[in-house]
Amino acid sequence: MFSGKTLAVIGASYLQLPLVLKARELGMRVVCFAWEDGAVCREHADRFYPVSILEKEKILAFCRDEKVDAVTTIASDAAVPTVNFLADTLHLPGNSVLSGRLSTDKYAMRRALTGSGANCPGFRLFHTADEAAEAANKLHYPVIVKPCDRSGSMGVTKVEDPSQLAGAADLALQASFQHAGIVEQWVNFRQEISVEGISFQGNYFPLAVTAKATGGPPHYVEIGHHQPANLPPELEKEVLRQVRLGIDALQITCGASHAELMLTADHKVFITEIGARMGGDFIGSDLVELSTGYDFLRGVLECALGNFSGICQPLKKAAGVLFYTCHTPEVKTLLQQRELHHSIVRGEFDDVPNLPVLTRSADRSGYLIYRYDPAKGETMPFPALYNN
Repeated sequence: MFSGKTLAVIGASYLQLPLVLKARELGMRVVCFAWEDGAVCREHADRFYPVSILEKEKILAFCRDEKVDAVTTIASDAAVPTVNFLADTLHLPGNSVLSGRLSTDKYAMRRALTGSGANCPGFRLFHTADEAAEAANKLHYPVIVKPCDRSGSMGVTKVEDPSQLAGAADLALQASFQHAGIVEQWVNFRQEISVEGISFQGNYFPLAVTAKATGGPPHYVEIGHHQPANLPPELEKEVLRQVRLGIDALQITCGASHAELMLTADHKVFITEIGARMGGDFIGSDLVELSTGYDFLRGVLECALGNFSGICQPLKKAAGVLFYTCHTPEVKTLLQQRELHHSIVRGEFDDVPNLPVLTRSADRSGYLIYRYDPAKGETMPFPALYNN
């Protein structure tokens, strides 16, 4: 299925490295497209083109020259519209151009989600700080302000009162590629989760429900993820129902998806967004396989080639990732003493003199991935860090 096939990967940062390595392991020829800065995949790809992932027509010409058999990306919202454009133009398996816009423009996404009957927080579009202030007044404080088209917590702020609004709006607009943002109704949530899934020919297969921990307000940068989330059965059923509504609304019919949701104390479910790609933060590339046994990366490549073999989840283990941040400085010590902790799979850290205040995911300074087996009576190895 894979041997001798040429894969175009849109993006070449560390986010794409697991995909590139998996494709090479399976015998595929890999061509990467990205700016040279941070392009760690360059050394592992068969061919590298130093071009912006937004330059669709240039990449299309190169793909035609390379006679690519498949095109995909993981963990990158910015690459999704280019992937979909290439798949559509080259008549390769993938999602539609419209789906690419719906799954990367948060305003268009929320309109599609609410139109489908999915439960979302109230929202308003803005292009100026004045428009943001007007939107916040209509939704009532507190609110969340975010750019329409970024990920990794970039430009996201919880705003408690009007005095904080202008700064938050400017931050979101500066982060946005299209200089647009949304003001979102604040949901008093008890838990944040995500649902990792894969689709082929319109059939959706949920793979794992992930519990999240964040650094808290005002930016809510994620500091840890854990699978499975261990929700009550009826609540998980409603979560998956809402996600399926969202997947259909965004026309995600081929490949990975990553849905983010908030759960309230009275078990109400709110979708905040759905990406047509794997979850970042090692969720898709590592945690799904560690906790379920399903090779998610292989599945994504199968979908991109149009030859999906289905899913098999024989394992019932647990896995997670903790990030080295000002909220979780203990991660460094755990990694330095990893021989004492058999649950640690791998990790690394930057030995910085001062851990930065968290305003976005890029402010994190390392990570620790772990796995354990509840069936053997093992318990979460570092629970206290999730409560920092």
